[in-house]
Amino acid sequence: MKTPPGFAKIQNLFSGFVIPIAFVIALFVYFVLMGANSNFQGNDSDNLPLQGNFLGLIYKGGYIVPILMTLLLTALTFSIERYYTIRKAYGNLAPVKFVARLKEFLTANDIEGAKAECDRVQGSVASVAKSTLDKYEQMEKDTLMTREQKILDIQKNVEEAISLELPGLEENLPVLATITSLATLMGLLGTVLGMIRSFAAMANAGAPDSVALASGISEALVNTAFGIASAAVAMVSYSYFTTKIDKLTYAIDEAGYSIAQTFAAKH
Repeated sequence: MKTPPGFAKIQNLFSGFVIPIAFVIALFVYFVLMGANSNFQGNDSDNLPLQGNFLGLIYKGGYIVPILMTLLLTALTFSIERYYTIRKAYGNLAPVKFVARLKEFLTANDIEGAKAECDRVQGSVASVAKSTLDKYEQMEKDTLMTREQKILDIQKNVEEAISLELPGLEENLPVLATITSLATLMGLLGTVLGMIRSFAAMANAGAPDSVALASGISEALVNTAFGIASAAVAMVSYSYFTTKIDKLTYAIDEAGYSIAQTFAAKH
């Protein structure tokens, strides 16, 4: 399933604008929605949030919150994008079932039927299989190469096809992997800053500043929670999609191996 050049450019533009757009949305939500005076006691954002007001509580997490929100939005956006891309790569039939069908056509020596099945199923496995079947027919007509050379050429075709498919499937996954670590670190940074503010409030002469103390504790806990949530979303998504890609790669290998073995057995 080769990505059309025009679609590839759209994908690149999409990937490049996701993080800036997510950051703008995060700033808007943080300052306009969460920072609204109506969320706080005395109708003032410098005071404590109203009892049970979740938006005001998150706002007290400090300026690390928009960064963590950006990471979370980016992880969710790329997760949705990868889901639809990989789902399309799976085609109209599960790879395991498609490979089984392909073997049936090869056993019956029905190459044209196998190619028609590839056109019907579509997806990455079917695309590679059809490319390999074209190479199969080309090798059948070749009279100069030896049998071993033809088999190696078919296997090489499979390897080249996989190398062309994988970059499109793995696109944006490194971003998810980075967010897994970065969100945890940013959450930890926010926690440390919150604790610093809390200890500073406790260090005041006489009675501690209760508002500053509560704000510092809120900042620490909110950033901890946001960092863990963002990292968890990115980690689960990354693991899920890499597993899906591994299954596709295995199916492509099996389909290519079956075609090469069929050629070896019949020639």
